[in-house]
Amino acid sequence: MTIWLRSTTSTMIDAAVLAEHGEAHGTAVVAESQTAGTGRHGHSWHSADAGGLYVSIILRLHFLPRDLPLLTMALGLGVQRALQPEAATDIRWPNDILLDGKKLAGVLVQTPATGVAIAGIGLNVNQTSFPDDLAEIATSLRLHSGEAICKEQILERIVADCLAEAAALAAGGRDSVLARFGECSSWVRGKAVEVQQGRQLIRGITDGLDADGFLLVRTTTGVETILTGGVRQASIS
Repeated sequence: MTIWLRSTTSTMIDAAVLAEHGEAHGTAVVAESQTAGTGRHGHSWHSADAGGLYVSIILRLHFLPRDLPLLTMALGLGVQRALQPEAATDIRWPNDILLDGKKLAGVLVQTPATGVAIAGIGLNVNQTSFPDDLAEIATSLRLHSGEAICKEQILERIVADCLAEAAALAAGGRDSVLARFGECSSWVRGKAVEVQQGRQLIRGITDGLDADGFLLVRTTTGVETILTGGVRQASIS
C-alpha cells in the first residue's frame, strides 16, 4: 500500500506510527515536501521543496543488529538500480546517491521497534535550484536532464527494488550486498578521502569493506575502520 501526503513533518515519523499500529510490510508513506526531514546522525535533509520525493517504507523482516549497516547499503543499491533509466549514479559509502559528483539522494534506516525497520529515502527529482549552502553539493534529476520527471514512475521502481534488496539481505545475502556495493561504488577502493570521526580527522585511501560493511581507509600509519562519520573526497599529499 502507498500512502501519498502532500506535506508532512517527516515520512519516517509517519511510517513508524503506522508500523506501531500494525501496518503491513511494504507499506510506503510518500510526501512531496517535509518540514523536518531527517538525515544521518541527526542532520536535517532539505525537503521543503515540492520538487523532491520523500518515501519511507515499513520493513517487517528478520535482521540481526549486525545487518543494519548492510541494510542501508542494500537499499542504496536498490535506489541506484531504480534510477538507471534516468541517470547513471554513484554511491558514496554508506548512503549517498551521487550524480555528476553531487548529492542526488540519501538513505536512512531506523528501527523503532523489534522486528520493524523503516527505510527512508529522500530524492531530488524536479528541483531547479537549491539554497546557497547546498547549491554546490546537491543536484536533481531535472537539473541533470533538463526535463521534468514523473515522480510516480520512479516511486514504483524505488519501492519495488528496495523491497527486493531488503528481502534478499534478510534471506542471507550479506556477501552479495558487499560484492555488489564494491562494484557499484567508486568510493570503496582507491578514493582519496577524509572522514571526521569524533574528534579525529582521518585522511587516506579507501581500501574496501570489512565483513560488516564498514569502510576501510589506509592511512600513513595503518588501516582505519570507519564506523560513522561523513566521508568526503580529499587530496592526499
